[in-house]
Amino acid sequence: MNVQIAPAAAVAARSRAHTIVVGNEKGGTGKTTTAIHIVVALLLRNFSVTAIDLDGRQQTFGRYIENRKAFAARKGYMLPQPDIHVVPRAKPAEAGADVSRLTEILVHARANSDFIVIDTPGSDTELSRHGHAAANTLITPINDSFVDFDVLAKCDPESLEIGRPSLYAEFVWECRKRRLMTNRESPNIEWVVMRNRVSSIEARNKRKVAAAVERFSSRIGCRVAAGLSERVIFRELFPLGLTVLDLPVPGLAMPLTMSHIAARQEVRDLLAALHLPGVDTE
Repeated sequence: MNVQIAPAAAVAARSRAHTIVVGNEKGGTGKTTTAIHIVVALLLRNFSVTAIDLDGRQQTFGRYIENRKAFAARKGYMLPQPDIHVVPRAKPAEAGADVSRLTEILVHARANSDFIVIDTPGSDTELSRHGHAAANTLITPINDSFVDFDVLAKCDPESLEIGRPSLYAEFVWECRKRRLMTNRESPNIEWVVMRNRVSSIEARNKRKVAAAVERFSSRIGCRVAAGLSERVIFRELFPLGLTVLDLPVPGLAMPLTMSHIAARQEVRDLLAALHLPGVDTE
């Protein structure tokens, strides 16, 4: 697979910001929920954050932050905000315009932010590839099932032995290799596979998926982190632009429950597992 590195990606080792990319070519894995909670967690630690939405069609990440700004303005309530950019899809007559726009945003953000968080679409696009190539930390959320594991690698249906890596895993490997070829002093892409929406019910399939992910991680050179459980609260907070880290909010009829507290701890555990530079997770 021929992967070209965006010009801004070559600047990664020499610039200020650490770039976090949330990527998976399969939709419905919780990428945007993961991205917004990482953004808010960093903002609450007084880091400056640039958020970039590469899904110019759905724009869910961008709308989440727009909802956040609207809620703060409507209620007169101070909420920490990232600098948000939505990269529109390039028209056929403007091929490459979206990649050029991403490069411009990254160059500016790398010099003026502590962290950049990029949310990618659930599909293979040229823009998404350039976003992946810019990563210092790549987070790949997968739902706790073999349907989602197939995005990473092929698995024998009976023995569950790991076969060849998937196209997405090969793509990430190619990004890492080309990063080193471009600049050997550049830090390699730290790849974290996040088991997301894990059921609280112990089941045989759950154990098999966990074992398969661990075997895959040792073979391909990534780390495994626990993600966020399936909770209604994540969907309820989207229209308000809030996260579980923002609760409780004065004047909002949404008291902090034990489930919310557990969700907040999951976010803190995820942040700790990422080993981000300068981030105190105590």
